[in-house]
This record gives sequence, structure tokens and C-alpha cells, in this order.
Amino acid sequence: MSPHFRRRCLATLLALLAGALALLPLRAMAQDDAAVTPPADTPPVDDQDLEPAENTVAGEFTPARGFQLLKTDWGSLNISLYGLVRYVNQLPGNQIFIDHLGREHEVKTRNDINWHRTMIWFSGFALHPRLSYTVTVWSLPTTQQTLAFGNLQFKFNKALTLGAGIGPTLTSRSMQGSHPFWASSDRQMGEEFFRGGFSSAVWLKGEPLSRFFYTVSVNTNLSQLGITATNDSRDLAYSASISWMPTTGEFGLRGGLADFEEHPRVATRFGISAAHAREDRANQLGSPPNETQIRLSDGLLAFEEGALADGVTVQKLNYQVLAFDVGAKYRGFTFQGEYFFRRLSNFLATGPLPQDFIFDQGFFAQAMYMVVPKYVGVYSSGSLVFDEFDRRPWELSGGVSVFPMAARSWRLNLHFIYVQRSPTGSSFGFYTAGQTGPTLSVGTDILL
Repeated sequence: MSPHFRRRCLATLLALLAGALALLPLRAMAQDDAAVTPPADTPPVDDQDLEPAENTVAGEFTPARGFQLLKTDWGSLNISLYGLVRYVNQLPGNQIFIDHLGREHEVKTRNDINWHRTMIWFSGFALHPRLSYTVTVWSLPTTQQTLAFGNLQFKFNKALTLGAGIGPTLTSRSMQGSHPFWASSDRQMGEEFFRGGFSSAVWLKGEPLSRFFYTVSVNTNLSQLGITATNDSRDLAYSASISWMPTTGEFGLRGGLADFEEHPRVATRFGISAAHAREDRANQLGSPPNETQIRLSDGLLAFEEGALADGVTVQKLNYQVLAFDVGAKYRGFTFQGEYFFRRLSNFLATGPLPQDFIFDQGFFAQAMYMVVPKYVGVYSSGSLVFDEFDRRPWELSGGVSVFPMAARSWRLNLHFIYVQRSPTGSSFGFYTAGQTGPTLSVGTDILL
């Protein structure tokens, strides 16, 4: 096959791909849109297994090894897949919660079976091996949303990679590459409440010193959940994160929870993440806010009417978060924890408010042990929020994951949560705002 013919084939494939993606809705309301990176080159056949590729950029839903369709001197194309189906039951079915101002609200619980997420990645390099691209097709049948997004990255050297596209605000360790290798298929209550979201961004990342990693990012806003350019403000979001892995220089594949590697020597990771954003409600007064990432500790959206005072709407506020994380792995055992500080301040509102700022702090911790190496892991976790309104939301959870093929690529999961006064909620995760009671989830996901 001549080089000219291969180039024509690749150009035709990329043109068809661009045409297909143009038919997809452009509006993004997902909490799952994130920066991704192309998979590593396929290893020799003798070393081939189901293990996914390492995540080399901050973000979620990074493609695995996938299927290499085409590779030439000036470009390549790989396809990778992720899917999740699960049953979720939030109990009791009928309940209310009282917010910090003494008002009643209905808790909207779920009891459903859903094919919950689909991800398809088209990735590779273009023109130069150091210039990589990833285009992602994302679908969430739970909310009937479909989205196309992506990023470009150029790697100058080990210490510096420049990226642009959809990326995370660097507000917690789980925003930076570990998905889907968590305890279950979504985050714990503590990190879900404090974290930011994903939006269009430019970032720098690298390993300037041995075992020391950094990422800095400038995003359009804290979260691009249904916020278009026409209703976004002129304010940008700024975030940075560092991590240090002093003992082994790594923390397992993608830094996930399970110790598949059965580390014979203790692997450690220490990190700090911080972010600042001047957030806008991104909609006209009298209409529901488009900015839905920030919640108060009673579960109310910070920008909804009456959230902080009857008849008063917050139009703008400052969001600031600082998080410290630590982790260790040894002979099948994993521990991870993170402590958060969050301050909401500089409120621009339609009337007087009872406070000038809101300061919340809290943590989550989780541990897992591979009782049958590479096949079965059991885990437990907990979260607690020390909040401005003295509500003290907390949770305890636990579960078991089974890996039938002795690889992370396919998982069967049973997950149980008991939550008290949940401060967070969405159609994407395990929580609904204000819930007190148990949640049961049974699911399976696959990453190829």
C-alpha cells in the first residue's frame, strides 16, 4: 500500500468522523465531560492483556488501549470504548428535608435501571508524534444527553505538555485521571460536594523533578454545565495541583483505588489542589440558574432564588477551594483520603444576605483490600462535612468489586451507602440533595 493511498484513506476516515460529530448536539450539561488523552502504543502480542492504558492527563474517561485502525508517518486513528449499566435505589422513597432556613423540600429519590454512560474515543497523533488529539462522543441516557468534545496536546518534553480543550478545574484528586478506577462507578459524597467541574481550558502539565508532578489550568468557568458562550460571564477560573510520589514514583495504573499491582514496597502519594473562580448564575433573574455545580451544605443550589434569604437571589460569588490528599498502597491494600476547605464569598445579590461568606470544610477516606488478588476487592469509605450551618452531613459506604477477567477493564460492583442529610445531588452520581437513608447500587462497567 503506497504512502499516498494511506494518506488518502486516513483523510477520508477523519472527514467522515468530522461529519458524524457535526450532527451531535453541542450543548454540554454533563458532569463527566473531561480532558482525555490518546492511548499508548499497543504492546507486543506476548504482553497483551485487558489492562487499560495509563491516563497521562488530568481528567476523566481517558481511553484505554482500544483498537488501532490506522497509523501512518503523519497521523493515526484509534477507537476506544467505555460503558456502564447499573441499578440504583435511594431509600426511603418518600421523604422531605428541612433547609438551613427552616423550609421544607421534597427529596427526589430514584429507583431505576439504566444504561448510564457511553463513551467513544477517537484519538491518535496528527502531523507530528508529539501533537496528539482526542475527540470524544459522550452519551448519558439517564438524562437523554449526547455530547462531542475533545482536546489537543503538544508534548515538548517530560517537564512540559501544553493542552487545550475540555478539561477539569483541579479541585480534587479524583478530577485528575483515576476514573473509572474508583471504589464504585461514581465519587464519594465529600469529594462530590466540594469539587468543581469541567469546562473549556488551557493547561500545562509535566514532571519537572523526579516523582514530582504538576498541572496548572485556566478554564472558562468552574463548570460548563449547560452554560453556553452567550450566557457565560467574562470571569475565568484558575486552578493548580501538585503531587509527589516519594517511595516508588507511581501509584498504580491511573492512581486508582485497587492495588492490582500487589505492591511489594509501600507506594505513597501526597498532593495539594487549589482553585479560584468568580462564578455567575448564567441566566436571567426569575429563571432557574444554569450554574448548578455549587451547592450549599443543605443541598440547595447556591444560585437558586431564596437559597440564602427569602426572595433574594445570588447573581455572582467567589468560589475558592483548597484540598490536601494522601494515599498508600501495599500488598493488595489501598488507602486514600482527602481534606477540603471551601469558601464562598463576595456575594452579588438582589437583596441583603445574613452572612458575608460561607466557610465549609470536610473530608472523605476510603480503603480497599484485594481479598483475591486481581479478582475480588472489598472496600469501605466515609465522608463528613463541617459546615457553616451546623448540619454535619455524613455518610458511610462499602461494597465489593469482582473482576472476572483478572483485569480492571471489566468490573461487577455491589455498592451500599448510608447518608445523613446529603449536601450534594445529581442525576450523574449516587446522591440526591437532602436524602437521609440507604442507597443500593448494582452495576457493571467495561473499558476497552
